[in-house]
Amino acid sequence: GFDLMDRKLLEAVLFKFNGGPVGLDNLAAAIGEERDTIEDVLEPYLIQQGFLQRTPRGRIATPAAYSHFGVTAPRSGPNGELWDQR
Repeated sequence: GFDLMDRKLLEAVLFKFNGGPVGLDNLAAAIGEERDTIEDVLEPYLIQQGFLQRTPRGRIATPAAYSHFGVTAPRSGPNGELWDQR
């Protein structure tokens, strides 16, 4: 399951940045964590579990992340693009 930092990161993307996209520096500042720690420790797990996605414009929460937090996901991504269902 999620540890405190995983939860903090996802909550920031979902609630402070409206699901993203959000750049790594802004995300690091929002949760008080080093960008290297986010990129090397937190993100790989969240991406592997299907809760976070990296895009050219920044990190976005996936529909699974919205569901996990009991929030209704938008029908498309933050910029109107369809979710990448890889």
